Amino acid sequence: MSTGLAAFGTARDARRLLGRALGAIVDPTIAVSFARPGFRLHAMTFDPDDLRVDLTGRRCVVTGGNSGLGYEAALALAHLGATVVLLCRDAERGNGAAAAIRAATGNPSVSAEVLDVSSLAGVRTVADRLRTAPVDVLIHNAGLLPAARIETADGLELTFATHVVGPFLLTQLLRDALAASADGRVIWVSSGGMYTQRLDLGDVDWRMRDYDGVKAYAETKRAQVVLAELFAAELGASGIVVNSMHPGWADTPGVRTSLPGFHRITRAFLRTPAEGADTIVWLAASARGRAYTGRFFLDREPRRTHLLPFTRESADDRAALWSLCERLVAADPSDAGSRHDRMTG
Repeated sequence: MSTGLAAFGTARDARRLLGRALGAIVDPTIAVSFARPGFRLHAMTFDPDDLRVDLTGRRCVVTGGNSGLGYEAALALAHLGATVVLLCRDAERGNGAAAAIRAATGNPSVSAEVLDVSSLAGVRTVADRLRTAPVDVLIHNAGLLPAARIETADGLELTFATHVVGPFLLTQLLRDALAASADGRVIWVSSGGMYTQRLDLGDVDWRMRDYDGVKAYAETKRAQVVLAELFAAELGASGIVVNSMHPGWADTPGVRTSLPGFHRITRAFLRTPAEGADTIVWLAASARGRAYTGRFFLDREPRRTHLLPFTRESADDRAALWSLCERLVAADPSDAGSRHDRMTG
């Protein structure tokens, strides 16, 4: 038997080495690395033991958990025994997703709460309920890509509110609940699209530019990666680890509806939602995932946050993002002049 186990170990090690070698070849070619072939090559390096864990008693909160990556991450965490709370904009879809996950996993500890993360009042209300008990994992997954500029009730551009300001506030409000966990983790689900943009706070509200939904999306996804790094430093003393990731190109409802042309051209090569969500689950559940903080991941490996020299931000840019978020979540939206004052400082 020992000989058989040794042979198995040797074969697994050989597979990992081959996966790393092939990954080194294909990773510079974004189209292959981000698509399904890239995932399958990278998966050759995965250790299956990483997700042989029991999450019973751990509470995982997932924004946008009723479909796509969020649903697949919630489903996988529920399979591992976690208590899962889906935060969804629509009550019917959220409750339906929670019921489907309970039925698929046999785990009764899956529920849904209504939250539009772009609403600062909504974030405060839900956070008040969530922070009465420890939060072990917070996954910032909710996302959108509108075709036209939309302004929220707080006077914020919708994409920036959903991807940046709302998650910033939710993290701040749940920091004590995360610290109360013996293994608090925060995961920001970004996008490979952020590689095309630098952190630019000159017009986050899209009032001085013609609105470009794809660019707005990529800019806020860059901001998420920076916030993950800043929160990692801010919360490290509390034992909370904070990382970001991108899922590659996955065949999600958001891609199909917001980028129909891209989906039509690439759909044969897109990752499944479960493949796209794999690293979310790994960062949330595995011991190896806790070994990192302030890093950006694709397929269970930390990756560079910049591929192009012009996307690098300065320390002042990073500090300005944090200060802007603090001002935006502190301001009173009932003050007629507060929106402009918050944006300009």
